[in-house]
Amino acid sequence: MRALTYHGRHDVRVDTVPDPAIADPTDVIVKITSSGLCGSDLHLYEVMGPFLAEGDILGHEPMGVVVEKGSGVTELQVGNRVVIPFNVSCGSCWMCDRGLQSQCETTQNRDQGMGASLFGFTKLYGQVPGGQAEYLRVPFGNTLPIKVPDGPPDDRFVFLSDVLPTAWQAVQYAATPKDGTLVVLGLGPIGDMATRIARRHGVEQVIGIDLVPERLTRVERRGVTALDLGRGEDEVAEAVRAATDGRGADAVIDAVGMEAHGSPLGKIAHEAVGLLPKSVGEKVMSNAGTDRMAALLLAIRLVRRGGTISLSGVYGGTADPMPMLTLFDKQIQMRMGQANVWHWVPEILPLLSDGDPLGTEDFATHHVPLESAPEAYSMFQQKHDGAVKVLFRPEVTRS
Repeated sequence: MRALTYHGRHDVRVDTVPDPAIADPTDVIVKITSSGLCGSDLHLYEVMGPFLAEGDILGHEPMGVVVEKGSGVTELQVGNRVVIPFNVSCGSCWMCDRGLQSQCETTQNRDQGMGASLFGFTKLYGQVPGGQAEYLRVPFGNTLPIKVPDGPPDDRFVFLSDVLPTAWQAVQYAATPKDGTLVVLGLGPIGDMATRIARRHGVEQVIGIDLVPERLTRVERRGVTALDLGRGEDEVAEAVRAATDGRGADAVIDAVGMEAHGSPLGKIAHEAVGLLPKSVGEKVMSNAGTDRMAALLLAIRLVRRGGTISLSGVYGGTADPMPMLTLFDKQIQMRMGQANVWHWVPEILPLLSDGDPLGTEDFATHHVPLESAPEAYSMFQQKHDGAVKVLFRPEVTRS
């Protein structure tokens, strides 16, 4: 089959690789019909190379059709249409029973000191082959795939794999009062969707902040107040204070994470680690890794005293400096973590089945063939051509 594989920093290629096969009675093989390009994929493309091996298959936002199943699979049939959560979770352990699928005890990577395995990610999270490919082997076929109805286009459902539950969790963790103000930093796929979900939940005032004009325009069209960070942090902070009687936002979602603009030293550190030999780079990232912290520091500045910061942007540093005096003095609450996809599916799926209130069907800005994935990564990383969300569409032939 054809699959997008990692070959080094800023070097991904579509290669011919062996087809996946059933390895366990509860496995299914899914023919991929759509697969998203995520901001987290750019962390692999840019920063996390020391934990990848050449030839690793990327991608963690797939959906498709079951074409083969193991003898122990009773909940799915060949031909069923499914979305695959990015968490590789068993659905029945202590953590999964409590809605913490991102901490699944069956797939936890204890040798790395990390949580549940993830599709298409680094060896920190199991190095499981990903879904930017023609086919995908999916374990836990009775509990992991999300069965969706036939009929509506892929774009209605594919974001159940990551974007929708990640944004939903970010909004839930923010816990903004309905008569309050929520600020969303970063209006890429997660931030954009978080503004839509917050509006759907009835939050009175939602403010979106970004540097990219097209992203600001997208959220503004859906009733969100858009602030251009290019005006400077001081002006943006003053605008938020002016909109909140001088207090600041009740909650801030940081949907940016480790590669924020405005962190020149952090950028230099990221690039330096990417040039080190893998074994050295791993040790540096594991023991002294730092993130570009501008977005988180701005969130701390914008949130009111006693407010909440919800982190959905990925951070990977082990030596990040934190302004603990400010956090303590402002009595800021923080919630964070990988989204627990299946925890939120029962709330989200009915919305998608009854209509399209969150605008998922026109959410993607680009649909491209899998063969064009390397160019799409570069376009998305550079924020060219108004790219907010890219979906790959493999044209599949199975040997």
